[in-house]
Amino acid sequence: MKALVAVTLKPDVLDPQGKAIVNASVSLGYAAVTSVRQGKLFEITLDAADEATARPLVEELSAKLLSNPVIENFEIVKIEA
Repeated sequence: MKALVAVTLKPDVLDPQGKAIVNASVSLGYAAVTSVRQGKLFEITLDAADEATARPLVEELSAKLLSNPVIENFEIVKIEA
């Protein structure tokens, strides 16, 4: 099974890297870019029989290891064979 997990900063957390990307975009002539929030995408390969078995494992891994629950949210984008 493969899982994709997206980890992003919570909306109320400042994102200096995102702000730097906006500033660089504008300086390169992309004035339409007004906001960027940076994050991480994890591709996880795991040994599980099906999605019902994989999902609780991926949720626990995401909550305990891949994200910092104080400042980040995670979303399981997909789980597939």
